[in-house]
Amino acid sequence: MLQYITLDGLPCVAPYCHAVRAGDFLFVTGQLAEDPKTGEVVRGPIEEQAVRVMENLKMVLEASGSSFSQVVMARIFVTDFRFYDAVNDIYKSYFESGRLPGRTTVGVSALADFGDVEIDLIAYCGE
Repeated sequence: MLQYITLDGLPCVAPYCHAVRAGDFLFVTGQLAEDPKTGEVVRGPIEEQAVRVMENLKMVLEASGSSFSQVVMARIFVTDFRFYDAVNDIYKSYFESGRLPGRTTVGVSALADFGDVEIDLIAYCGE
């Protein structure tokens, strides 16, 4: 059975839901640095964008009954690898030490709404 999860307070820039639960796994749609209050993408420094992305992911995980401690895989997309270290510092601060999920990081030429970082997740929600 599939459960489609859409949060009222988090904008969608395209036709999608924020997450889909399929059995024991939760597939979280890539999040940009969209401010839930304004619906606008944060245009500040990459650190500010990365925090907003992680907070958006946190909102989706919590609304879905999950957390960062259950994430098994992450994909990070950045428009410039000069952002790599700064994004890593923010990203790892959301996980318990020694409990980092598998991950892929991809450099891209552009992201939706001209953001500089996007992250999607897969979390395990079984017992």
